[in-house]
Amino acid sequence: MKKILLLGSGELGKEFVIAAQRLGQYIIACDSYAGAPAMQVADACEVFSMLDGDALEQVVRKHRPDIIVPEIEAIRTERLYDFEKEGIQVVPSARAVNYTMNRKAIRDLAAKELGLKTARYFYAKSLDELKKAASEIGFPCVVKPLMSSSGKGQSLVKSADELDHAWEYGCNGSRGDIKELIIEEFINFDSEITLLTVTQKDGPTLFCPPIGHVQKSGDYRESFQPAPIDPEHLKQAQIMADKVTRALTGAGIWGVEFFLSHENGVYFSELSPRPHDTGMVTLAGTQNLNEFELHLRAVLGLPIPCVKLLRMGASAVILSSIASQEQPDYRGIENVTCEEDTDIRIFGKPTTRVNRRMGVVVCNAPLGSDLSALRDKAKALAAKVEVY
Repeated sequence: MKKILLLGSGELGKEFVIAAQRLGQYIIACDSYAGAPAMQVADACEVFSMLDGDALEQVVRKHRPDIIVPEIEAIRTERLYDFEKEGIQVVPSARAVNYTMNRKAIRDLAAKELGLKTARYFYAKSLDELKKAASEIGFPCVVKPLMSSSGKGQSLVKSADELDHAWEYGCNGSRGDIKELIIEEFINFDSEITLLTVTQKDGPTLFCPPIGHVQKSGDYRESFQPAPIDPEHLKQAQIMADKVTRALTGAGIWGVEFFLSHENGVYFSELSPRPHDTGMVTLAGTQNLNEFELHLRAVLGLPIPCVKLLRMGASAVILSSIASQEQPDYRGIENVTCEEDTDIRIFGKPTTRVNRRMGVVVCNAPLGSDLSALRDKAKALAAKVEVY
């Protein structure tokens, strides 16, 4: 049995803890607020700001974990190098976490060091710098915080008149204490995918079948697997994912995102060194192992011989239409459970805000089925669940 310190206890962390409990591991779930989803299924929990390096170190000294698994961006990540030097395994590695928690580091690694194809980009530490960068890139363009998650602070800017709002929105949506934005060329892509990539301690790098997804304001709304993709584009994406994960080092699952353009090919977009929200579609039983089980096995050094596609899947999120500090309740779950080849996950978040993800509906169908119909089914069922 390993003692695992989980830094961040949202819905992805909850599914990871469930996978870990099934293999007999001991989990301490940490977050900045009490009652976070992963805390509800963990062996122990801690509530503190993970941006407070001293508080983080106190928790590590208290529990003396074998493994530290970061699940969010807002962590004093430089402290992880010290823990790694002391013999604590950091997932996937301290280097990987430090690079990927900051869009500046990962974008420069991908574009400048590894030569991967990306959108043109600049950085801005002030509104004036943002305006100057926009004049270089042109409109439309995309503005994002260097540190954020689930699309927070991200905006598509269509004219110079929108830059003031984009600056304020980006800074307000930034996680951590970095107030710097990245401004990117808008890629006129045909689709975007997440390529879940599994790196192993002793074993080959594995790729899950590509996952297509739809975002709204940069936030995941639905995903589906396998995503239709040209075989040559898939090969290019796999080569790029292998390059960047090798450079970052370590074992675990990575959510590597790409833009696909029939005209211009494959663009590297972003990378997360942990289970990806779009990968919740694997909870539909699309693969022999879901993304959380894959992550755990890679983290523990257990061999993963292969990833097999078993069926098609689609996921759609359940959103809150209310804001409340009270424990929410749900209507309409029976509308989901009465359907065949369908499941639902209520995340267990203790409070709500408008458009907060509170759960997910996952559906599956035999390979070769109508993917559009499956996606429509998942979205229709998710819309029948009301948060109140």
